[in-house]
Amino acid sequence: MIQAIPTKSSARDKLLDDLRTVVSDAEQWLRQGSHLTGEELLAAKDKFERTLRIAKDDIIKMEEAVVAKTKEAARATDEYVHENPWKAVGIGAAVGVVIGMLIARR
Repeated sequence: MIQAIPTKSSARDKLLDDLRTVVSDAEQWLRQGSHLTGEELLAAKDKFERTLRIAKDDIIKMEEAVVAKTKEAARATDEYVHENPWKAVGIGAAVGVVIGMLIARR
């Protein structure tokens, strides 16, 4: 089964929201930590740990998406080079000339 890869901006936005939630929960926990007792403290700690775990999971998912896209780009590049070796050599040479000219200008 193919899993849909989240778009870059939506994954980044979700990750940032999760991280903001983690920071907010941590600040709240620190502020109220001295006032909380027993079950309240355990509940606050559980909420913080759950939020942190969600943020970590989102980071892992985002990393997996980046790895998948990178592998796809490498596979597409490999196919293109095998199908068009002389074009690939020409493009590589052109890029080398441009980089050489930019370095020489300094």
